[in-house]
Amino acid sequence: MARDGSLLLALPAAKLIEPLPPMPSVERTISLHEHAREPRPATTLRWPVAEVEALLALPFADLLFQAQQVHRQHHQPNSVQLSTLLSIKTGGCSEDCGYCSQAKRHHTELEETPLLDLDTVRTAAQKAKESGATRFCMGAAWRGPKQRDLEPVLDMVREVKALGLETCCTLGMLKEGQAEQLRDAGLDYYNHNLDTAPEYYGEVITTRHYQDRLDTLDRVRAAGINVCCGGIVGMGESRRQRAALIAELANLDPHPESVPINNLVQVEGTPLHDRMQGQPALDVFEFVRTVAVARITMPTALVRLSAGRRELGEAGQALCFLAGANSIFYGEQLLTTGNPDVDADRALFAALGIIA
Repeated sequence: MARDGSLLLALPAAKLIEPLPPMPSVERTISLHEHAREPRPATTLRWPVAEVEALLALPFADLLFQAQQVHRQHHQPNSVQLSTLLSIKTGGCSEDCGYCSQAKRHHTELEETPLLDLDTVRTAAQKAKESGATRFCMGAAWRGPKQRDLEPVLDMVREVKALGLETCCTLGMLKEGQAEQLRDAGLDYYNHNLDTAPEYYGEVITTRHYQDRLDTLDRVRAAGINVCCGGIVGMGESRRQRAALIAELANLDPHPESVPINNLVQVEGTPLHDRMQGQPALDVFEFVRTVAVARITMPTALVRLSAGRRELGEAGQALCFLAGANSIFYGEQLLTTGNPDVDADRALFAALGIIA
């Protein structure tokens, strides 16, 4: 509603400012931690961090109202895209990501497994398609694939594509030329998350720099592959740092086509579980706010509920769909953590009148 009491019927496609108060001039400042990159001038940003933070601070109903308006401008209002994620190579990763059960330096008792064979992947993709998924995502626990690693993955991409599914991979950092090989094999999306804000990144990961992630995204974009990029919330970051993560994503040019929003699932033996002692750092309403702001700032993206969806419960998920989420990971297992089962998802969709 506008300040004069009239309804806002015509809304700009990219940004909604009403009912925000006038914003002061914004200067973006980012800690010069070795893992953060140099900040860009605020004048070059579509979404300065302070403006994103102001959205997060709106009254809950006002924020969801804005997000739902943006959602309806760009998407079918009661439709959710289904993706299935398969771990094609589990454990043994050399990175030290503080949330991850697959880092070999963490004591999570996760069994390391080699790369799956092609028939196993094809069978899993066919099952996902029969269950209603339209995109099949393959994840491997590598810092980045060597060429000998990439070759069998290219065959997997070709096989999944031949089934009529959209294809997605998350394989870590890509070297020059690897994105083009994936594109030529038929890859539709490449996932490489920013994880968190630049200034908080070093609190979670020390084995690669923020710029390394941006470089891989640049290679994916240059190869003509759609970008799937989001982050993890609830890792002990502040609200401003959550705003900074969303700003980083929204200011990519163009913003990602898919934006997975993960709610941290703490795994025993990981540094974040040790630090947080299994106590959730984020309540459901703050998570819903994060989804809503992602929708407002990245209006054409598929905003995906990813890890931690089961912990949200049905009511929390329903609020996320109201806030503009329109994609989920579908199936009982993500890479190494649990997920709501297919029957539970179908029942929830039926109750909400959602078409998947």
